[in-house]
Amino acid sequence: MNTFGTYYRLTSFGESHGAAIGGVIDGCPAGVTLDMDFIRRELSRRRPGQSALTTPRNETDTVEFLSGVYEGKTTGAPLGFIVQNKDQHPADYDEMKNVFRPSHADYTYQTKYGIRDPHGGGRSSARTTIAQCVAGAVAKLILRHGGVAIQAYTSQVGHIRLEGSYKEYDLNLTESNAVRCPDVGKAAEMEALIREVKADGDTVGGIITCVITGVPAGLGEPVFGKLHAALGAAMLSINAVKGFDYGDGFDGVFYRGSEHNDLFFNDNGKVSTRTNYSGGIQGGISNGQDIYFRVAFKAVSTVLRPQATVDTDYNETILEAKGRHDPCVLPRAVPIVEAMAAMTVLDYRLAANARSFSQGGV
Repeated sequence: MNTFGTYYRLTSFGESHGAAIGGVIDGCPAGVTLDMDFIRRELSRRRPGQSALTTPRNETDTVEFLSGVYEGKTTGAPLGFIVQNKDQHPADYDEMKNVFRPSHADYTYQTKYGIRDPHGGGRSSARTTIAQCVAGAVAKLILRHGGVAIQAYTSQVGHIRLEGSYKEYDLNLTESNAVRCPDVGKAAEMEALIREVKADGDTVGGIITCVITGVPAGLGEPVFGKLHAALGAAMLSINAVKGFDYGDGFDGVFYRGSEHNDLFFNDNGKVSTRTNYSGGIQGGISNGQDIYFRVAFKAVSTVLRPQATVDTDYNETILEAKGRHDPCVLPRAVPIVEAMAAMTVLDYRLAANARSFSQGGV
């Protein structure tokens, strides 16, 4: 269960405090120029230690491709890659190896496998999302040629949120601040809240909004391969994600059908819609409009406060967590959301190509 995708597939490996995180990308088309500067920038957006709002763990997160590349271009063979872990502090977890941390995967992993790596959560750690970001960066490079662009941003931290639609903001400002919010004023409020929570030894959650433009109509595989279902599954695979909705999502319950339908019109010889409450997907298939969705992240489970729990012998005890942890995952999760969206859209793009070929297309 460590492989994602059907036509564009990532199989990842590694643990939080192991030697490395890595993966194999299969199904990558041949002839794609690997823009290493772009891939490095994508990983830098996810890496720890990038600001005072994130964990101080100091990792450069430099990726090395081991196979599938010749003279800077993909060959069609599997792309093997590795990212070395350089700044592990496994001793931070020695006192916790016999204790189940509240709301972590410690108890469930121990119950399922009878063994677990207690250092930083091992395989359940968000550090493993490096592999998704590498594969997502490659997917972005491929999608770029088809005019598809993916932009995520922090739209809410705790009670502070953006009230408007994504169209009301300049998304180019997303990278202008540490919290990755396109509203500079709200970003300052969010940063202040995260700093306050961090100083209190606590954590806070929020919401990331993602917009995908340039997706052609027709992507999606009903009935059980709907595009929004695949995007939802991809997002819910990310650590700390608790919810997903697309288009108007849960807000749509406040409208009647006559108010909420996206009316079609002839837009200079092509079919378009007056509104986009559907979020660019109808019947599980893209309709050519912008795809947008929201991803809800819970507050990080590791808090630097005493908490009641039980140990591996089921004795009640008090846990006082140590180590380096994010007070809020939102800033570093933005590129992860984009990466999972890119892999999903590319996978469905390649599925459409396969269908076209089987029906006599090219």
